[in-house]
Amino acid sequence: MRVENCYFCSKPTYPSKGITFVRNDAKQFRFCSSKCHKNFKMKRQPRKLKWTKASRAHKGKEMLVDSSVQFSARRNVPVRYNRELVAHTLHAMERVSEIRARRERVFYKTRMAGKEAKDLAEDRKLVAENEHLLPRHLRSGEQVEGETVSAAGYKNKTKIFGEEKRRLRARVDGGVEEVAAGDSMDMD
Repeated sequence: MRVENCYFCSKPTYPSKGITFVRNDAKQFRFCSSKCHKNFKMKRQPRKLKWTKASRAHKGKEMLVDSSVQFSARRNVPVRYNRELVAHTLHAMERVSEIRARRERVFYKTRMAGKEAKDLAEDRKLVAENEHLLPRHLRSGEQVEGETVSAAGYKNKTKIFGEEKRRLRARVDGGVEEVAAGDSMDMD
């Protein structure tokens, strides 16, 4: 069974599935779906559409040069049927898919290395540039209740502009009790 790749998005197109377009010069184009066929007819560039493999490869998000990627091209050559060859090919296909998955994980990890630190630096820069939009008690260098509070060192407490929320709870004996917002509101 020969599995062709979609001309537009590079997904596998299985026999009797998808659309085959034959141009006047006898060149065949296989498409996995009508979406790819329509985009081809509209003369769109696959590289410019985010959902295609060509676009991901162009942006460096897909592995291009790897022996496990080229394996499918080599195995797609028609050969006379041989039971042993088919068994070896099936075993090799499983092994290659494991190797490819492992290499793609490593590729992703190296591509994403340092992203968290970069995002944190961008967030800090954004806070520093727009510090005037923060409430006064969160701005760096200003005094709140005798304490210096910086925007980076803000702790998520139940405070409203420097004061804790206070709630009143009615007691069974008719009295009123003051409860901090973090305490539980269980009835006695």
